[in-house]
Amino acid sequence: MSQKSKEEAATEMVTSEKIIAPEHPRHKGVYLLPNLFTTSALFSGFYAIIASINGNYTASAIAIFVAMVLDTLDGRVARMTGTQSNFGAEYDSLSDVIAFGLAPALVAFLWSLHEIGKIGWICSFIYVAGTALRLARFNTQLDTADKRFFTGVPSPAAAALIASFVWMATEWGFSGEELAVYFAVIVAGAGLLMVSNVRFYSFKVIAHRKKVPFMAVVFGVFVIALVAIDPATVIFSVAFLYIFSGPTYELWMRMKRRK
Repeated sequence: MSQKSKEEAATEMVTSEKIIAPEHPRHKGVYLLPNLFTTSALFSGFYAIIASINGNYTASAIAIFVAMVLDTLDGRVARMTGTQSNFGAEYDSLSDVIAFGLAPALVAFLWSLHEIGKIGWICSFIYVAGTALRLARFNTQLDTADKRFFTGVPSPAAAALIASFVWMATEWGFSGEELAVYFAVIVAGAGLLMVSNVRFYSFKVIAHRKKVPFMAVVFGVFVIALVAIDPATVIFSVAFLYIFSGPTYELWMRMKRRK
């Protein structure tokens, strides 16, 4: 066999080996740091459920607020470290359904709504379904939504309203049985507002790096002092005012258009 024929045979052998030998797929990992925060938020929501089953409703409400803080941090950490991913976004949504959907609904049901039978668990289910639908809609509108506003009340704000109401009523000495009917309206209303088209200000366009008046810092210190004095009442008041702001803004805009 000539030298040229040997070279051609070797080339064909190498080519056939490349075709036959499958390439090993690259193993795609996930970013550790932001997903640790998300997992911690998920654990806080799970702990809130366990605490409410054991009758410790104050601890369950606090656990939901811890989940809110961790949920805020995971997104910020991901943006700061450049570790954003589709996996992280999907995982965050699943964690939110547990921490801000299932956990507040079960806390509400076990603390109060079980007293009114089927109406109670229906109101709890409306809240859970509203959370899941709201998050699904949010994920599909990320690229087209106005960054200044949320469409429907955000699930953390709705969870803050439910958890702070339970916390506040417990500290004031009210029982869930006394407030069951009123609480059912709050829980179902929060669930429906999450899937509504009412717009709520997102606070995403606030420039954090710009200078602010000195009185703004003083006001921040005043708010922190109030939270330290009576956290349950202050958080409930803030959550209620925020949720009330959405329908108020929509009503004002409609009146403005008519004029």
